[in-house]
Amino acid sequence: MTLAVRAVFWVMAYLGVVVAPLVFAAIGASDPDHGFWTNFSVALGFVGLAMMGLEFVLVARFKPVASPFGQDALLQFHRQIGYVGLAFVLVHVAISARWESLTFEKAITAPALVWFGMAAALSVIALVVTSAWRQQLRLPYEWWHAAHTALAVVVVGGALAHVYFVDEYVSSIWKQILWGLMSAAFVALLAWVRVGKPRGLLKRPWLLGRVGTERGQTTTLALSPPEGVEFRFDPGQFAWFTFGRSPFSLTSHPFSFSSSAERDEVEIAVKALGDFTSGVHELKPGTMVYVDGPHGVFSMDQDEGPGFGFIAGGVGVTGLLSMLRTMADRGDVRPAVLVYANGDWEGVAFREELERLEASMNLTVTHVLERPPANWAGESGYVTAELLSRHLPDGYRRFQFFICGPGPMMDAVERSLSHLGVPAERVHTERFDMV
Repeated sequence: MTLAVRAVFWVMAYLGVVVAPLVFAAIGASDPDHGFWTNFSVALGFVGLAMMGLEFVLVARFKPVASPFGQDALLQFHRQIGYVGLAFVLVHVAISARWESLTFEKAITAPALVWFGMAAALSVIALVVTSAWRQQLRLPYEWWHAAHTALAVVVVGGALAHVYFVDEYVSSIWKQILWGLMSAAFVALLAWVRVGKPRGLLKRPWLLGRVGTERGQTTTLALSPPEGVEFRFDPGQFAWFTFGRSPFSLTSHPFSFSSSAERDEVEIAVKALGDFTSGVHELKPGTMVYVDGPHGVFSMDQDEGPGFGFIAGGVGVTGLLSMLRTMADRGDVRPAVLVYANGDWEGVAFREELERLEASMNLTVTHVLERPPANWAGESGYVTAELLSRHLPDGYRRFQFFICGPGPMMDAVERSLSHLGVPAERVHTERFDMV
């Protein structure tokens, strides 16, 4: 089955699960007392609940599901669906609530269905707000991740209980059984993500072999897979890592592989950007590491071309460096162009190695500095269409382009490449700004 066919299959399966509760509710629901707006409100609630339950699937890292799209694309979709679900829930509450007779006393003595429904609605609001404005609220990633998981469980659990207590649309025994099966599926999925998968990782611990220091507050971590295990990844892929803690811990961290896919030692490069990453350089060799991966479709091995354009911003160079190192180890003679944007010259990670790679393979490196030194003769400012046009070789429209860096930069580069006539299907990005 091709990736395109699998993509269509999973999209249809997603839509089927989303619509199924609506179909169940509609069958046999012919109460004349229910007007259009009541039925519309209930429909939004059912669809929203199914979408919230499927959010667990989108973040469960199922390779068969992620392979046609890329795990980062699923995470982006997960985030956007959260906004849609919030809108559905707010409209459902706005239409269903009896606002004209609402008093504090009635709210306190409200039946269980109201309390469960409000618990789910308030949790959805808190979940979306803390996710969308995590950085503005200065929530540490680990705290946010734990709260995100707990709120998601309350959302789905409260909404399911709300459905059962409403009863009118699920009064038939067969409907209750179907809702029970759906509830069990959500619980089983959560159990697999939080218990089953970590249990498998527990049997395959990795070891941290070496800790190196690079420019730009970047740390290289060299990892050794379990003895007897042959670990392979495509250059540009990533994994989730848990350092020095149990794989049952709520929080793991995604990092791209920076090493060549042709070597046994696996490396990642981590830039000090937050609470966890700022302490990575203090890790000691021999630390136990659990690795969930590889994941992702951001790889030159999955999108072959006559040449490659790599455009990186800051630590986004790591996955691109993996591709360059792999090309060097394979003796790949295809042309490659790297446009590498950084704040200043001293913060350019892997600067010396890129010079060596440029001398040993068919690679051209262009550095772009936001704050160049006084004697700087290279490019400065931002990566624009004009800048790219000065450095891309003839025939660049047939190249495969890989972009990784801050979100606004990637958006601008995608627009620039489109302006330069590069087909959209030849432009690939990796985005982790949602985690």
